[in-house]
Amino acid sequence: MATTTKRWLHLGLGAFHRAHQAVYLHRLHETGDRGWTLASGNIRPEGSELIEALRAQGGEYTLQTVSPDGEERFERIRSITEVIPWDASLTGFVARGREDSTRIISFTVTEAGYYLRPDDTLDLRHPDMEADLQALASGAGVRTLHGALTLILDERMRAGAGPVTLLCCDNLRHNGARSRAVLLDFIRATGDAALLDWVERHTRQPNTMVDRITPRPTSAVARHVQQATGSHDPAALMAESYLQWVVEDAFAAGRPAWEHVGVEMTDDVEPYEEAKIRLLNATHSCVAWAGTLRGLRYIHEDTRDAVVRDLALSYTDEAIEVLSPSKIDLAAYRDRVLARFSNPAILDTNQRVVADSFAKLPAFIVPTIRERLARGLAISGVAMLPAVYLRCLQLWHAGTLPFEYQDQALDPARGHAICEAGDPVAALASEQVVWGELAGDQRLVEALRGCVRRLDGLLTESPGSPPPRG
Repeated sequence: MATTTKRWLHLGLGAFHRAHQAVYLHRLHETGDRGWTLASGNIRPEGSELIEALRAQGGEYTLQTVSPDGEERFERIRSITEVIPWDASLTGFVARGREDSTRIISFTVTEAGYYLRPDDTLDLRHPDMEADLQALASGAGVRTLHGALTLILDERMRAGAGPVTLLCCDNLRHNGARSRAVLLDFIRATGDAALLDWVERHTRQPNTMVDRITPRPTSAVARHVQQATGSHDPAALMAESYLQWVVEDAFAAGRPAWEHVGVEMTDDVEPYEEAKIRLLNATHSCVAWAGTLRGLRYIHEDTRDAVVRDLALSYTDEAIEVLSPSKIDLAAYRDRVLARFSNPAILDTNQRVVADSFAKLPAFIVPTIRERLARGLAISGVAMLPAVYLRCLQLWHAGTLPFEYQDQALDPARGHAICEAGDPVAALASEQVVWGELAGDQRLVEALRGCVRRLDGLLTESPGSPPPRG
């Protein structure tokens, strides 16, 4: 009896997708379970060279992984069976999305790509949102996730295809629920009541937690892969050996048997995602910002620097306090995170981690500040993170940041205005999109002010000292 192959469609063919979701499906295929195929591509024109390289290789590429003790592994990943080329109308995505065999549509577009306001509604006044709404009305090309999904789902509805799962694979807290809320906001703003009703009834969006440190691929990685394997692969990439995916088991039309290859299927993702977002993502940003101010370039250098590491530990002490009790050993999780960050083989840059920082403040850091203030607890450790970010922003404003700062969520004029204000600390603390109801709170302002003063002394200490704590 013939079996029907199901398709998994992914939007955002970047390094993380290829080192994470595609790897799990590859491993499932290796067990003999080939009931699902994977089609991936980009919804923006960026990355055209990678797309062409992957198309030339039939979607295959080499993944190099490195453990903290230096153990290397090279694996040929073959799960992406179709690489979708980009065009302004997203023709390939629409064609695949309308087919009934497509049962999952997933996406990785970074935190800023969801255009979330502090109240978890969509920022419809953002120029990108206004542009995509106009594009849909005029038949022009869209450039955002919400516009792309609306195009695909509208065509799927018109084709009479069945239900589909929309799977967020980005570092957002409650990413399924929140990405669903803003997608529905966007569709509602188009005025298409029929599509809104169809999406509400025929799609589901489980929450997920994803984890693997994956630097941007470089030509040095490709050269190393060629030396080690003898094969030239312009699409080669490298990641740490650690890999984790926790997924809420709530799908609309079936799913791969991911649990057979290490995916943790659960009915409650929250404990995992809170540990990940606050103890990994927030700490990642902390060491990248502080390391940049210390004149360092790589995450492993930051993590091994005494000043940076102590800032990170002071922050994580406060985060662990409000996350406790937890089903996870939070101290052990924190220590594992710092060991992963200190891996010198990864060569993860501060520039990569610092990108899109403005959206990371409310996503990763503000919840800990909010919860500590609500409990009457001090915030001297966690408030240091936005203070360090402000110092980095001021370097960018002055033109002395040692790399190009890219941030989808921060309008450059807005960033410069914060730095040019008579009181930059108060200006940052008044940003509603970052702080929500805490914007302008005097407890926050004074804590940030104290942290900025402390930084002036800390940053002059010699870098590279041994860490003061384990």
